[in-house]
Amino acid sequence: MTTKPTKDVAELLNINISDAIAIALASDVEYRIHQVVEEAAKFMRHGRRTTMTTSDIEQALRVLNIEPLYGHTPHNPPTFRRAAPTYGHSSTNVASSGSANAGTVYFVEDEEIDFDRVLREEKIVMPKGVSWTAHWLAVEGVQPLIPENPPPVPRDVDINSTETPKTNGVVAAPSAPPLSMINGTGIANNAKKPAQQQQQTQQHLVKQVLSRELQLYYTRLTSSLLPPSSDFAKRTAALASLRSDAGLQALLPYLIRWVGEGVVGALKEGGQTEADGKVLEVLMEVVGSILDNNTLFVEPYLHQLLPPLLSTLLHSSLPRTHSTQLRTISSQTLSGLLTKHSTTYPSLSPRIMKTLLLAMISPGKSRGTREGAIRGLIGVGKEAVRKGLVDSGGAKVVGSEVQGHEMGDWVEDEALTKAVLDALRVLHPPSDSVMTDSLNLDNEADLQVLARLHEVLGEFFAQKVVGDAAWAKAILGENPNDDLPVIEGILERFDYLLQDTVTIIWVQAGMVSSVLFLTILLPVACAIYRSRCQRRAVADEEIHLAPGNMAEAEAEGQKTLGEMLAPLLKDIDAIYEKMEEAIEEPLIKLPQSKS
Repeated sequence: MTTKPTKDVAELLNINISDAIAIALASDVEYRIHQVVEEAAKFMRHGRRTTMTTSDIEQALRVLNIEPLYGHTPHNPPTFRRAAPTYGHSSTNVASSGSANAGTVYFVEDEEIDFDRVLREEKIVMPKGVSWTAHWLAVEGVQPLIPENPPPVPRDVDINSTETPKTNGVVAAPSAPPLSMINGTGIANNAKKPAQQQQQTQQHLVKQVLSRELQLYYTRLTSSLLPPSSDFAKRTAALASLRSDAGLQALLPYLIRWVGEGVVGALKEGGQTEADGKVLEVLMEVVGSILDNNTLFVEPYLHQLLPPLLSTLLHSSLPRTHSTQLRTISSQTLSGLLTKHSTTYPSLSPRIMKTLLLAMISPGKSRGTREGAIRGLIGVGKEAVRKGLVDSGGAKVVGSEVQGHEMGDWVEDEALTKAVLDALRVLHPPSDSVMTDSLNLDNEADLQVLARLHEVLGEFFAQKVVGDAAWAKAILGENPNDDLPVIEGILERFDYLLQDTVTIIWVQAGMVSSVLFLTILLPVACAIYRSRCQRRAVADEEIHLAPGNMAEAEAEGQKTLGEMLAPLLKDIDAIYEKMEEAIEEPLIKLPQSKS
């Protein structure tokens, strides 16, 4: 295709193009035309035709997702007209008379178009054909503003109004319940908040439209979970629904905000009451249920989930009856979060581990904060525990603090000690047997291990693990028994391969013996079969012999061995005579049979 048509079309569109662009466009147009013709040829061949029609071109354009050309469709059937018969004269020949009487002739009549009428008529724009297309109805619960979706209905919202605005049966998103409903302290707690802070909280609410069903679900869910004194069966059902139900993506930001406000409210008031401990326990279970729901896309809200978890984990003044349980639940929830999302965000685990290390090692931290940091390291993993307690000296810092508080709170000291021992059990479990071997102080190697224990774990926790020599060496990474599973695995692998080798040898021996047996058996069977066939053939010949020949055959069969060997003996005597003539000495001859 030349560049002239391309430049003509560009001039019609008031576009100036260079020669290089015209050449590129011409080559592309030529390629597209070849592509359409090839697709049309496929339809022609499938239709068992040798002539390409406009329908083939139209189908090819539809396959290539190109709008078809209008005005060239073959769907309008042609109009045929019957020609008037013409009778031949008498002087015509036989062929012409035969063709005249062949029958009625039909032909396609050409339509006469009046140009004046066509120019006067109004132009009709052909609509597009019926087709299917896909578009996003909603993304993350928000309806995108595209022509396929209905336009948003404008509405005037009064910020100061307490009523929920309604638009076409849809109500606005719910806000989190008041703090007084969460902790059950009544209206007195609301009086502590200034009016300006409440107004700012209302202004920061996310403006999103939710259906009545989600609004009702949110109300019933939050009322079933809090206050904690509500029905236990309802709370269990609410957590199960939150853990498994689909279609809650639109409520996810509101639930996370509700959890965050509940944690902040419970910890801000001091967190020393029994009710606050129960509230925090329920909220941590809500976070765990949200993370367990596989239908929720939680990744955009991880930065909002981590502050409530870490605040509960590292808070210094949790209720005594719930402190260990709350920190354990938070640690388990944090472990599940990292297991599920650390592959997507590789820097998430190191950042959390750094925060926990600072909370455990930094001076001036409370024992509750250090306990929470140790529980968090347990949730992060084994390597985090080793780096925090062993490599960074966290166990030594905690042990010195526990020893320094002689008149301190023994309950917190016991909880802190138990947390460190649980973390050391994560590194390596202690010996199961009752009679464990302790470090031998007379042995130089054990003395070195004890010195390293005092250096790494400190005096307090070194005395806790010195009674189990295997556990102490495993904590330091010097346990020789760690190589036993590897050696046992190698031996088991060797035995497995040896068993397989013996099996293969037996199979091969069986195959060889089978081949040898068949090699010997087949010739013997063939020889027996041939002998039987010969006997059968001889029997058949005897049946067909005459009576005289039968007697001769019987007489020949009754000859003695001597009579049968007589010709052979004669031939041997002749050979002996020739040999005597050659050597001129007499030879011993075989005796002749008298018979």
